[in-house]
Amino acid sequence: MANFIFRVLLTLVLSYLCNRVNGKANFKEIDEKLKQLNKPAVKTIQSEDGDIIDCVDIYKQPAFDHHALKNHIIQMKPSFDLKEERLSSKNESTKLAIFQTWQKSGSCPEGTVPIRRIRRGDLLRAKSVQQFGRKPHEVVLKSNTTVEHKDGQLPSINTTALAMPVIVNRSAATLVTVGYNYIGAKADINVWTPNVEAQDEYTTAQIWLKAGPGDNFESIESGWTVNPQLYGDKRTRLFAHWTKDSYKTTGCFDMTCSGFVQTSSQYLLGGSIEPVSTEFGQQYDLTVGIYMDPNTANWWLKIGKDIPVGYWPASTLLFYLNHSSTLVEWGGQVYSSNVKKKPHTKTGMGSGQFASGLRGNACYMDNIAIVDFSMQLKYPQWVGTWADEQYCYTALNYQEGYGTLPIFYFGGPGQNYNCP
Repeated sequence: MANFIFRVLLTLVLSYLCNRVNGKANFKEIDEKLKQLNKPAVKTIQSEDGDIIDCVDIYKQPAFDHHALKNHIIQMKPSFDLKEERLSSKNESTKLAIFQTWQKSGSCPEGTVPIRRIRRGDLLRAKSVQQFGRKPHEVVLKSNTTVEHKDGQLPSINTTALAMPVIVNRSAATLVTVGYNYIGAKADINVWTPNVEAQDEYTTAQIWLKAGPGDNFESIESGWTVNPQLYGDKRTRLFAHWTKDSYKTTGCFDMTCSGFVQTSSQYLLGGSIEPVSTEFGQQYDLTVGIYMDPNTANWWLKIGKDIPVGYWPASTLLFYLNHSSTLVEWGGQVYSSNVKKKPHTKTGMGSGQFASGLRGNACYMDNIAIVDFSMQLKYPQWVGTWADEQYCYTALNYQEGYGTLPIFYFGGPGQNYNCP
């Protein structure tokens, strides 16, 4: 009798588990999501880092699942050229080439775009199938703090103060500019692989362009990240992200939802990057630029040597960013439920070292620039630095002398003696 009861209970438990995944979703739901995300491949590439890359017909990519893009006509290349002020810093040197790991194993043919294949394990790691690929919703306190703005050329002159929201589950160290209409931003982002303590935490080094009210802003973003919950490992990866409601219900990383229209067969959103910088050794940079095409209002993502990867079609996807961005940030962010509390997460930002370590020790952003309606790349007129937790992660806009532009350093180890 006891054996019979045990077998019945075991059957019920196994039946339950077969229909639930970590208490979150059933296998049918996961399989339907995989079918939706993974489009038929013209060619498939097995990367040595474990990724499977599908070369998908450009007209069959996930973007066109979005209801607002059903009749969208692809803009194959930007219609603008940017004039560039001769931006230079004292530490300017020959840039060392970086590449994506998958490129060693093959390439996608013209007329296709590379998309990282989503597998069942990717969805199993997510908090829910619906939440897969998204940045978690920001938990914001009602009270704000202020950051002093300073002139980019004369850092000692204080001007206006900016109210910054206090976000419970994120910690950032950034360079900020506001006060104008921005239609582009860029930087050479120093590439590292900082420690990420827990699977559900991540760290980024990125650019944000934002517009709209503080509790419901729109944001388009790109840079590098270490995000084990999303990608299943702790490699440094190129990413892009968007939201139109401050991460509540819209947007996603890379191509994990419909929205971003990819045009390039060369770069893989979500693809790992190598080599990475080493302490007091070789330094490697990833050039990232996001620019609005004034003729179409599409926001173009450019990587490396000015290569257009694709765009966010703002005219159909966004509202406030359909005209311009009103706030630009450069820097790093750590997501964790263990920031701004004790014990603090040990997840690092940037190189995992504080900004005061400077080049070779700290992560930096060089050749920082914005674009306004003059269609000219230039250093922002007004900038300010901000760090949510200055004993855990720091920010420093460092200028060695007149005649050179500042280099922005940021990062930190998270938990340490002064950040218990």
